[in-house]
Order: sequence, then structure tokens, then C-alpha cells
Amino acid sequence: MGTGPVQTLKPENGLGRPWRWSSLLEDKTAMGVAFIAPALILLFLFLAYPLVLGIWLGFTDTLVGRKGEFIGLANYISLLNDSLFWKVTYYTFLYTIAAVFFKLLLGFALAIVLNRDFRAKGFVRAIVLLPWIIPTVLSAICFWWLFDTTFSGITWVLMKAGLIAHKIDYLGDPTNARICLIVANVWRGIPFFTIGLLAGLQTINPTLYEAASIDGAGGWHRFRHVTLPLITPLLAVVTTFSTIWTFADFQLIWVITKGGPANATHLYGTLSFQRAIPGGQFGEGAAISAFILPVLIICVLICYKYLRREE
Repeated sequence: MGTGPVQTLKPENGLGRPWRWSSLLEDKTAMGVAFIAPALILLFLFLAYPLVLGIWLGFTDTLVGRKGEFIGLANYISLLNDSLFWKVTYYTFLYTIAAVFFKLLLGFALAIVLNRDFRAKGFVRAIVLLPWIIPTVLSAICFWWLFDTTFSGITWVLMKAGLIAHKIDYLGDPTNARICLIVANVWRGIPFFTIGLLAGLQTINPTLYEAASIDGAGGWHRFRHVTLPLITPLLAVVTTFSTIWTFADFQLIWVITKGGPANATHLYGTLSFQRAIPGGQFGEGAAISAFILPVLIICVLICYKYLRREE
């Protein structure tokens, strides 16, 4: 009894067709997952995992060299009864609100100026970027020198000009130190507002200003009724990002004052680092850093809700 030709079995997909690698390469969903997988893995390893670990440590009594145990809300209750924590909370909000306000005001004004045509405009734009390009630690060291009580360049200029008769204790006085840090943060953050808002201003159609001028609108009315409404969505995004970065600032504070004098210039980030690393109390340090999350989430939700309303 004869037999027919031997048939080679081929793997089939769910539709009964032979499965080939080429079909996988043509699958947009599969290729999308393959391309995004490396980025997701990196985000998980360097963002998601540390975030979850930090939140977990906040509920433990972990110390250096000793594995902690779950203690619930004990760290948070202890912080709420800590006068230093409330002092840090006050300055964190003061630092953020004041710095973001002045960065917004000065950055917006500078963006309007740079949006006009004048000689050496490209050079001036490049100069404006310098505070943002310079590494934070390097700029912090420069400000630390400028605010040094003995060798301050600012004091030297003021004394040579005859405006002051004695040296100013910039970083030794709590009030002066707080103001100096806000000034340093504003100087560093202005370019972010300037460049971001300048890009938005250049997208506004000039014919809108021409039409407003024909209708008799002055400079203030053109700004209020043309520029501001069109730039507001971008302004909300830029302000949100700046608020997040300012609220979670660490490098500038730590290099210039390390939270001093007398813990007057600590932010959540610097106090968390001080308690967790030099102090060895990982659990308490993680609990302090967790207080940053609600504010950041609120900022993002406000920005998202506002942008949806604009749409």
C-alpha cells in the first residue's frame, strides 16, 4: 500500500496560517512594544524602583547597617511633632513661591525683549542661556564665593562705590542666607522661562498685533488681549516644571549653605539627605522626601486640568 508524500509541519498562528518571523516584523503592535521595551526597563530600574523603595523605607525604621522593620506611620507622626520639620516646610514653600514668581516675571520680560529685532540678538540669546548651561554645582560654587563674608565680590564692589561701610554677613545671617539662595535660584532659572516663552511668542501671528493696533489698542492692551491669552497654555507648562524642580532643589542649597545657618535654609531634599546619609536614619530620611510627592502631584494635576480646559 503506497503512501503519499511526507508533509513538513509548519508552526501556525491562531488563524491557521504558517507563522513566520517576517509577519512579526510587520506587526506594528509587536514592533512598538519591542522598541519601547528598553526605555521602559530603564525607567523602571532608575525611576520606578527607587521611588517605590523610598516610599517603603518611609514606613520602616531602617538604619545604616541594619535592616529595618515595618513601623507604619511612626516616622510621619514623629516629623509632624518636629519643630525643625515645620521650619523646613515654611522655607521650602517660601523658597519655591518666591523663586518661581521672580523667574516667571523676569523670564517673561526678557522673552518679550528678545522677541524684538535688534543688533546682536543672536549673541544676547546665547548669553542668556549661560546660567542654564553651566552645571549647577559650578554655579553654586560661584555664588558661594560671591556671598562669602570675607572675600565677597559683591561686598568689594559696594564698598568701592561707597554704598556700604562694613562687610555684609550674607550666609551667616538666616534671613540674608535665605534671600541669597532665592537670588541664586532665580539667576539660574530665568533662562528656562525665557527660552520657553520666547519660542511661544514667535508662534504668534504678527497680523494679530497689526489688527489690534488698527483698532487702537496700545502696547498694554495688545499684551493683555493678544499675547497673554495665546501664551498662557505654554506658560502653565513652563511654570509647572519650574515649580517641580524648585520645590525638589538640592544641589544649590547643599553646596552653598548645607542647610545652615542653624538649619534656616534646609529644604525637604537637603533635610532628607542629612537625616538619611550623614545621620544614618534611612527611614526618617525617606519619610521626609515623601512629603515632596503630594505637592508635585498637585502641580501636575493643576497643569493637566488647565490644559484640558484650554483644549
